[in-house]
Amino acid sequence: MGKDNSPLVPQNLLDKAIAYVAPKVAAQRMAARATLALAGGYTGARMDRSALNRWNPRAGSPNTDIIADLPTLRSRSRDQMRNAPVALGALNTNINHVVGTGLSCNPNIDAAFLGLTDEEAEQWELDTKRRFNAWAESADCDIARHLNFYGIQKLAFRSMLESGDTFVLTPRVARAGYPARLALQIIEADRVCNPDRRGDTDTLIDGVEIADTTGEAIAYHVARKHPGDYTGGGNSWTRVDARGSSTGRRNVLHLFEQLRPGQVRGVPMIAPILEPLKQLSRYTDAELNAAVISGLFSVFIKMDPEAFNDLFDDDAKDALVNKSSNWSGEMESGKAVNLLPGESIESSNPGRPNAQFDPFWTAIVRQIGMALEMPFEVLTMHFQSSYSAARAAMLMAWKAFRARRDNWATYLCQPVYELWLTDEIAEGRIRAPGFFANEVVRAAWCGALWTGDGPGSIDPVKEVDAAEKRVALGISTKQAESILHDGIDWSQKHKQRVKEINAEKADGIYLPPKGATPALPGADDVNSGKPATDE
Repeated sequence: MGKDNSPLVPQNLLDKAIAYVAPKVAAQRMAARATLALAGGYTGARMDRSALNRWNPRAGSPNTDIIADLPTLRSRSRDQMRNAPVALGALNTNINHVVGTGLSCNPNIDAAFLGLTDEEAEQWELDTKRRFNAWAESADCDIARHLNFYGIQKLAFRSMLESGDTFVLTPRVARAGYPARLALQIIEADRVCNPDRRGDTDTLIDGVEIADTTGEAIAYHVARKHPGDYTGGGNSWTRVDARGSSTGRRNVLHLFEQLRPGQVRGVPMIAPILEPLKQLSRYTDAELNAAVISGLFSVFIKMDPEAFNDLFDDDAKDALVNKSSNWSGEMESGKAVNLLPGESIESSNPGRPNAQFDPFWTAIVRQIGMALEMPFEVLTMHFQSSYSAARAAMLMAWKAFRARRDNWATYLCQPVYELWLTDEIAEGRIRAPGFFANEVVRAAWCGALWTGDGPGSIDPVKEVDAAEKRVALGISTKQAESILHDGIDWSQKHKQRVKEINAEKADGIYLPPKGATPALPGADDVNSGKPATDE
């Protein structure tokens, strides 16, 4: 093995400049830096090890490390989402488990602080929920009238994972016959960029205008057309204030996962694993093509040179040669290929399907799953292990799903609900005394719980037994278990159960649950409200 003559400490631009004008000073400087490089206690920072001395990543700021790479990262991420099964599967699994059919709003006000009785609070919450659902379930909540609020949640989450971030504008639009004015508009990440392709500055970074004193986003520059839209015509930009100047109303919701302090834009979910994903796709395609070729059955007809000369004149020979030379070499099953005199087929045995393909593919996908916080079984949707192992995989995945769901509820759903509720109260459709007088009172009126689809069951009997024991021990409630099971509020199920039980009793077909305590005399109807009396 040859001797490594690379310097212990690589020269930077300043070192090279000093060496040009003062070589002796530069040598002393490099010697001092080399001494410092050997003085640290971490082997991971050593420069005298052959495994590390060529590993010199730059120490860039969050935005320096991200912004220049974003266009390429986005385009490659979207290509993988379109064409790579593993990447698309990871995306869809996240969407279906984090957002699913949509996060539902359950108003949960602070009744004691607001001076309301439990009955008054419950009535206010029911009426508000009814009104919000009417808005959320209508396509009028979308400025383009394509999606309802639950569809907007799903599309915005997909856009954020694919592109790294997404933006939701919250304009107020007057529409005939529709009192609520709040409408939502999803803006893809590419459309927020510097006007006229200007370079970044201290206060304008990739379309986001930053306050130089606080670092908060104060405005966003939104292109009228997507930069990749080649329909013709020029582009123009609109500056949208992040908040209203007098009211503080949120005009833009910027949705992304911030990984470093000071980071302005997000990176796609699969950015750290784009290379292994692409290489895995290439490897899979190569194995698939080899297996297809191995499975083809083609016949090659070899011609005797003497017979060729005897059977064909010069014109016929030329025609056959020209036809053979035009063959692309593409194989087809059942195809008969005529060979020219003296030609033969030599091919290696592809040995496909390859018995080592699946173990290698599995090993790489396990690493990809680690980066995505998704166990192999969940990522591939393939469960072969025991109940305990399968449940452990689901529990680990659900920790990540719940964290993302909580963020989604916090940064998209709750702000949208507060914007809607503010409009309803301001226009007199909902009564909330003190809402605009004090931010603490306003927060008490804006309280809400956001619930989504449950994780499902691997063994329903075991999981129902466990839920029953948790409730009996007092470490859980029927409400909590109901939401964990399928995301539906327990009170909704309770009302329906009351109707069903009373209907069964009326028809004489009701059977008490196994082990249930017999009803007291006079308690014929569920929740009848009538006191039991002695006969």
